[in-house]
Amino acid sequence: MSDRILVQRIAVFAYHGLLDEEARLGQRFYISLDCRLDLAPAGRSDAVDRTVSYADLTEIVTRVATQRRFALIEALAEAIAAEILAHHPLVESLSVRVDKPSAPVPAVIEGVAIEITRHRAGGAS
Repeated sequence: MSDRILVQRIAVFAYHGLLDEEARLGQRFYISLDCRLDLAPAGRSDAVDRTVSYADLTEIVTRVATQRRFALIEALAEAIAAEILAHHPLVESLSVRVDKPSAPVPAVIEGVAIEITRHRAGGAS
């Protein structure tokens, strides 16, 4: 599917990470979504019920990222992808990117990020 809804750099303050200070102090994360679905029905009808609400997507990201603590941002991305696929049947596949700009590594970096792509059951992962 070539149609996409992109929601970029949703900022959340959360407590993910392996280190004790990450759990205690927290840090900012930026989460981006690339959802693939057929947007033609929404484009032809101008009806919101034929697409996926950006507000719903950002609510899922914010809720998953702030209500649970993950040691790994990979696990955070998996949880977000699973929640979106479970609640939005129009989404055929999606990519979730989690940026961690303040990752505690022994180097000067702008940040680290992971990106996963998941498909609705029956598709390739």
